Amino acid sequence: MSLYKRNSTWWSSIYVDGVRHCKSTGTSNRRKAEQIERQFHDELNDARHRLPHANPEMTFGELSARFIANGMSTPYSRDRLTHLLSFFSEMRVGDIGPAPVREYRQRCSEEKRTLKAATVNRNLSVLRRVLNWAVEERLIPANPLGRIRMERERRTKRPVMSVREEELLVAKSPLHLQRIIRCALDTGMRRGEILAERWEDIDFDNRILHVTHSKTPEGEARDIPLTTRLYELLLSFREGKGTVFTFEGAPVKIVKTAWAASLRRAGIRHFRFHDLRHTANTRMMLAGVLQEVRREILGHASRHSRDVNDRYVQIELPEKREAIRKLEAWLAAQAKGLEAEAPPSPDSTKAVPTHPAPRLATESTSFDNPTHTHEEAS
Repeated sequence: MSLYKRNSTWWSSIYVDGVRHCKSTGTSNRRKAEQIERQFHDELNDARHRLPHANPEMTFGELSARFIANGMSTPYSRDRLTHLLSFFSEMRVGDIGPAPVREYRQRCSEEKRTLKAATVNRNLSVLRRVLNWAVEERLIPANPLGRIRMERERRTKRPVMSVREEELLVAKSPLHLQRIIRCALDTGMRRGEILAERWEDIDFDNRILHVTHSKTPEGEARDIPLTTRLYELLLSFREGKGTVFTFEGAPVKIVKTAWAASLRRAGIRHFRFHDLRHTANTRMMLAGVLQEVRREILGHASRHSRDVNDRYVQIELPEKREAIRKLEAWLAAQAKGLEAEAPPSPDSTKAVPTHPAPRLATESTSFDNPTHTHEEAS
């Protein structure tokens, strides 16, 4: 490296791989010129090794596009980025800090559909993740949100679906959703895990369902014994390969519309699909299944629920089978209770089915809305 003066301005001359690079420092101060020359040399060296250099002028929209293009995003993070980009898209990365985050929180509280603190926290976690990636890629020198504090989240009540509500919902659901509901309640699997399940992952001989697609490391590659009603249900439409849960031959991607319509037809209180997972956990708890066994069956993440001693606890398949047996016994007892409470009806065809075995509609079952479309299937 060398500095030389041209008129009253210092210039830098640097050789990289035999190529001379000249650049004006734009200053007549020797000390400032030396600092600029070192920065110029670092930029050339980064370019030589194809390393990105800090660019605080980049907008968050451009940074997000790079984040996604480099394969760092997930469907979850892309969904969160959709909301973040409406506020931060045109903001320079170098301007993102605690003040803009406070403004973002304020806007979320003023929106027509007010976002809960938990939702805002999840969005900001994705924002922080993108900025952490930018630091790793040397696009920004540091993450300005590295120590940002999240808002305290209020614990919300999680409804538990009763056996009576389950039967009402199943009776008013389309066939493909009936199957999914039964699977969710008897296994506690997440929606994404259920929709990704393949016939190759079900061992009918040993009555075991292998979970191969999960959102958490704790949920990966776990085995769940099948209840009798779920085993018979899967056996009734068994195929050799492919996705288990389909609609008109195509894999089911989402169930939001069909779920909402079925709840409306059933006339029961509001449930999220994820509440079926909570219901399965609660039912096993009421049936006397130990917490450690429930965690292994449901594939619960360990961030908040596990302690140091849990790493020494190994839950084997026989313990899981015993847990499923207890769940079946509990369901049978609940079904008997419903039968005892139900008044005698002269028309048995109008009675609500209460037997725990799967009593699903056929393909020709009619609903309140006979025009069942692809949109409702989603």
